[in-house]
This record gives sequence, C-alpha cells and structure tokens, in this order.
Amino acid sequence: MSFSKAQDLIRLAQIAAARRGGITLEEICAEFAVSHRTAQRMTEALEGTFGNVEAEDGLDRKRRWRLVDPGLARLQLRHETGIEALEIAARTAEAEGRLRHSRALDDLREGMLARVPARARVEADAEAVLTAMGQVMRPGPRVSLAPNILDAIIEALRGPFRLRVRYNQDDATRILEPHGVLLGHRTYLAARDPAKAEEVRNFRIDLIHEAQTLNESFALQDGFTIGDYAAQAFGVWQDPEQFGEVIWRFAPEAAERAAGFRFHPRQVLEREDDGSLLVRFKASGWLEMTWHLYQWGDKVEVIAPRGLQTLVNGYQRSDLKALP
Repeated sequence: MSFSKAQDLIRLAQIAAARRGGITLEEICAEFAVSHRTAQRMTEALEGTFGNVEAEDGLDRKRRWRLVDPGLARLQLRHETGIEALEIAARTAEAEGRLRHSRALDDLREGMLARVPARARVEADAEAVLTAMGQVMRPGPRVSLAPNILDAIIEALRGPFRLRVRYNQDDATRILEPHGVLLGHRTYLAARDPAKAEEVRNFRIDLIHEAQTLNESFALQDGFTIGDYAAQAFGVWQDPEQFGEVIWRFAPEAAERAAGFRFHPRQVLEREDDGSLLVRFKASGWLEMTWHLYQWGDKVEVIAPRGLQTLVNGYQRSDLKALP
C-alpha cells in the first residue's frame, strides 16, 4: 500500500468513527474524489484493517460503515492545516466583530495544539503559512459592528428567540423575529417585524443601537432558508419589485475572465458564436449590480432588465486599464 493510500485509509477510519451514522459509498466518493469502485475497495480495506468495523443498511437502503469504540486518538494526521484553518476563521470572526466566535475558535485551536506532541514545530509551520497569506483578510472598506449587538443576535438565532431592538433613529423599540444574517460590505439581519409585516426583510446591523434577546420563542416562516432568501438578491439588498431575470453579455476579450466569476449561486453561463459570454440569473438589487458592473467598463452589456440598463448605460468606460 502506498503512503497516500495509507493516509486515506486512516482518514476514512477517522470519519467512520466521528460520524454517528457512519459513512456511505456516495459520501466516500465525494470526500476523497474517487470512483464508486475505488470507494468499494476502500471499505474493503477498512474492514480488512480494523476489527471493529460495522456495516449496516439504513432505511434508505444505503450501507454505512462505522467504527465502534475506535481508539484512534493515537492515529493523528498532521495538524498544520487544521491549525491554519482555525486561525484564519478566528481572525475573520474578530474582524467582523463576532468576538464570541473568535474566542471559541481560539479555544479550539489551543485545545488542538495541547494534544500535539510536537507543538512548537506545528505552530512554526502553521505560522509560516499564515504569514505568507497576508491577504487572507477581506480587503476594502466595511462597516464596523458592535460585538454586543452581534452577541444578542446570535443568541436569538439559537432559540429562535425574539429580539428587542432600537433601530436607526427610532426612540421606540421594535420586537423582531430573527431568521438569519447576511454578510457583505454591510451586514444585515434578516428578520420579521410582526407589528408591521409578515414577510422577512433586511435590517442593517450597524443601525441597531440596542439589542436584547427575549425569552420568547417564535415559529420561523414556513419553508424559509437563508440560502433561498439570499439568492433573491445579487448582493445583500432585497427589493421584491426589482426581482426578475438578469442577463449580461460580456465581450469576447472579457469572456474568459467573467467565466471565472460566480456572480450568483444559480447563474447559467452561455457561450455565443462570437466568443462572448451570456450570464443569466434571477435576482434583485440593481444598485449593487451597477456598482459591480462599473468595474467591467465597456466590456459588459446589460440585456435585461430595462431598469438596470438605464442605470448602467452611459457610464461604461473604455479607459479602465484592468478587469476585475
């Protein structure tokens, strides 16, 4: 067995031990980027190497492999990547004002390091990578958020519990029902204000001046997911009146660069005969689209909607020296 295959086998054993329900062939294929037949060989190697492997068929008729009482604590793979990932996540959380998450991630990092025999070497290797990744923090301006406000929102989302806030310049307080948070150049709380409307809408977190989690639970809107809600917008701003099909055409000389962008999670790309690229998706938020499209100068044309055309036409510069 090659070293890489041995490492994969140990990692498979760790996954089979960590997941309560075990791991399926489909999950092995996705986790290790292997074919179905290779996944089968890996489970055979798992059963042949470890004497405490259980294979059971679930109600969905899928077989799952798991390790019972594995005792794998001494079979640890290299920790550098885990340390780096936790450090990057902690720095990101701190920069966004999520101090509670930052502290928790730091604690996880310390706990992982405490179990590593060669702590000094692992820390040095991880620090070398982090030092070289100086641009890992998101560049550009962003609105500062109050950590105590974010803490209250996070606590409310756990319930879910209602949230009493003082918003914008209002003297009166509002009772909101939080459904999620949208991160961007501005960070928004997606919440329902039942005193005013039943639909979920956005509240700028930097305009929430006071927030208190109440001991009052509520029912989330039927079928709501933050992913579906976020997909209704190009950026973070939601405007139901603007929601509809968006079509952009990128010139042939910009098509390859544009093809590398994920403008929207549900976008469809189409190559045209002349080498140009059509990008289609459904969303709202024309102003945020306009901000982004300006960077492409005269290398992009708005086909739809007409309202976005009006915002963009006449402002497409030809003298921009670089594409995004």
